[in-house]
Amino acid sequence: MEGSPIPVLTVPTAPYEDQRPTGGGGLRRPTGLFEGQRNYLPNFIQSVLSSIDLRDRQGCTMVVGSDGRYFSRTATEIVVQMAAANGIGRLIIGQNGILSTPAVSCIIRKIKAAGGIILTASHCPGGPGGEFGVKFNVANGGPAPDVVSDKIYQISKTIEEYAICPDLRIDLSRLGRQEFDLENKFKPFRVEIVDPVDIYLNLLRTIFDFNTIKSLLTGPGQLKIRVDAMHGVMGPYVRKVLCDELGAPANSAINCVPLEDFGGQHPDPNLTYATTLLEAMKGGEYGFGAAFDADGDRYMILGQNGFFVSPSDSLAIIAANLSCIPYFRQMGVRGFGRSMPTSTALDRVAKSMKVPVYETPAGWRFFSNLMDSGRCSLCGEESFGTGSDHLREKDGLWAVLVWLSIIAARKQSVEEIVRDHWAKFGRHYYCRFDYEGLEPKTTYYIMRDLEALVTDKSFIGQQFAVGSHVYSVVKTDSFEYVDPVDGTVTKKQGLRIVFSDASRLIFRLSSSSGMRATIRLYAESYERDPSGHDQEPQAVLSPLIAIALKISQIHERTGRRGPTVIT
Repeated sequence: MEGSPIPVLTVPTAPYEDQRPTGGGGLRRPTGLFEGQRNYLPNFIQSVLSSIDLRDRQGCTMVVGSDGRYFSRTATEIVVQMAAANGIGRLIIGQNGILSTPAVSCIIRKIKAAGGIILTASHCPGGPGGEFGVKFNVANGGPAPDVVSDKIYQISKTIEEYAICPDLRIDLSRLGRQEFDLENKFKPFRVEIVDPVDIYLNLLRTIFDFNTIKSLLTGPGQLKIRVDAMHGVMGPYVRKVLCDELGAPANSAINCVPLEDFGGQHPDPNLTYATTLLEAMKGGEYGFGAAFDADGDRYMILGQNGFFVSPSDSLAIIAANLSCIPYFRQMGVRGFGRSMPTSTALDRVAKSMKVPVYETPAGWRFFSNLMDSGRCSLCGEESFGTGSDHLREKDGLWAVLVWLSIIAARKQSVEEIVRDHWAKFGRHYYCRFDYEGLEPKTTYYIMRDLEALVTDKSFIGQQFAVGSHVYSVVKTDSFEYVDPVDGTVTKKQGLRIVFSDASRLIFRLSSSSGMRATIRLYAESYERDPSGHDQEPQAVLSPLIAIALKISQIHERTGRRGPTVIT
């Protein structure tokens, strides 16, 4: 801290109409918009900072991290300069700007920060032609609730100026404290650059039996693993936790150098994009495989020979085996949560354990209230996200360590664990079709007409014959969620059709894909008989998909011949 105080400037600006957070306080747009549109990023950062009450903002501590994608360093510098100008007293930032989303949640909770700003577009591609995003997490470490997102949006629509210290420069590579004297500020502004892994690793040590996992990965008959960080934020975490701490060979971890464009790949851990891992697992050399998305909150599990564990199955299997984890043996299990589109496999486990299941809209923010109130111990979504009340975010590496703990305790392979689960609870065949990049007006009319059709009383009892299958409708609704903690009502969260055999069809309009719109179609069918557990999911679900396409007319109305992505 040398020389003259750094000036604080107020810069005039004009609002943008498209800065409504898409849920959880996040704004995701093409990188070119953030980079090229005048004041686009400062406007949104100012709206986020102004959403924090002035009394809480002055002198407070916040956490800042990114998944390392293109434009992150520039954006981090702007966030720091604006935080200083807006009265934030201290920022905790990961070295080189890197912090996984679970690590941000962890640090916020550990140091009781006022909140955190995460620069990520999750599983979307990076680079100049990719996507960029800004996400705001609140003081409990979780995504901003809708009331905060609404406040951010209202501020963004009327913003006239933002505060910034353009001459403030920080060294993101140097661990330790940096202090800056600002004009008209009584106390210096402080930035602390921290190791991105250490605080989060310390939390994991309190949850798991690291010795047991290490014995699995290093002892006689060791489990050979293959873990793909997909050139996102998780590289340092995989190396430090799985390799350095738990003894997995260094070559177990691949694509562990964070790259601005994720190596030109789509950092989305599913069978469509994690093909490098899938091919390696198909060779039979490795008994366990995992991949993570760009910011580390989503994951995929594969067994030997590429055996795929669906996210909904993974959630249910974790729930059924929580006794393998020291944390849950100590804390107990109070309840489970799942998003409405997620398969009902979790519900069958919950019934056997005599614990409640909370069915919420899609979006992790809905789980935070449940966990804060002590109602929910484990929650998950079909979109490859699972977590527990140790944080207020989904947590990919945590889920991988849970799986390794289960394997160690049960002394079974991934496939054996899954098949045993199916034998006990039945198999839920499940599939999601994404129709991406659609015109918002088109999707509005499709969903409007579909809602009118399926919620009409005459739709109940209708029968659909597809081949030898006959499906009878027993329930339909437009999903509405009443938060059991504060009574908040969230409406129009997807259309549900439930058939007499417990099969489900769900249509949901997704708002997480930037300027264009996405319709997601979900199909689920339950099979109790073990002789029917070896079928291909799409073959089982094809009659349901045919019904969905017939009643929605989505191909005819969008001009599409099929979905963009199938998971």
